[in-house]
Amino acid sequence: MAEPYVLVLYYSRQGSTAAMAQQIARGVELEAGVSARLRTVPSVSATCEQVEEDIPNEGPLFCELDDLSGCAGLVMGSPTRFGNMAAPMKYFMDQTSSLWLSGAMIDKPAAVFTSTTSIHGGQESTLLSMMLPLMHHGMIIAGLPYSEPELMTTATGGTPYGASHWAGGDSKRPLDETEATLCRALGQRVARLSLRMHK
Repeated sequence: MAEPYVLVLYYSRQGSTAAMAQQIARGVELEAGVSARLRTVPSVSATCEQVEEDIPNEGPLFCELDDLSGCAGLVMGSPTRFGNMAAPMKYFMDQTSSLWLSGAMIDKPAAVFTSTTSIHGGQESTLLSMMLPLMHHGMIIAGLPYSEPELMTTATGGTPYGASHWAGGDSKRPLDETEATLCRALGQRVARLSLRMHK
């Protein structure tokens, strides 16, 4: 039997959400017996033809529905767009009806993460918006518990709803150690829950 994996699925425009995804994947792999699978989604275009290659030039592969149906757990991330997930992630999730019909995602643990250019740029509303389709899929939402001490000390990103990051007005502020620690903690928590529920 293949080792169970946690799918770390994200969209990133400026690189901050991708950096979070890498820390979350590190957290997943702190838990023995489970691996991380990084996947992204293509940008969307108003042009009515395929504008993205099937395989990206760099970084993780584009997510396929099989990546979702085969995962033991999911951690999904997107930059904030006016307090909501970015259109490419929403577009991808809108194409998962077949998984909803088959019940493929029911009872799998899931968590969410985001990055914003301003501290009050809608981190929590974006995290909540990403939870909605996951709940419709019957997934079990895992946040960050206050047993993670960084939640009480963070001055930038990190919420009980999921990991978050403040990228700054130019979107170039790197993850600080508190944000990175909370990303790893979220990945490890979903990995731990995935193993418990995968048995």
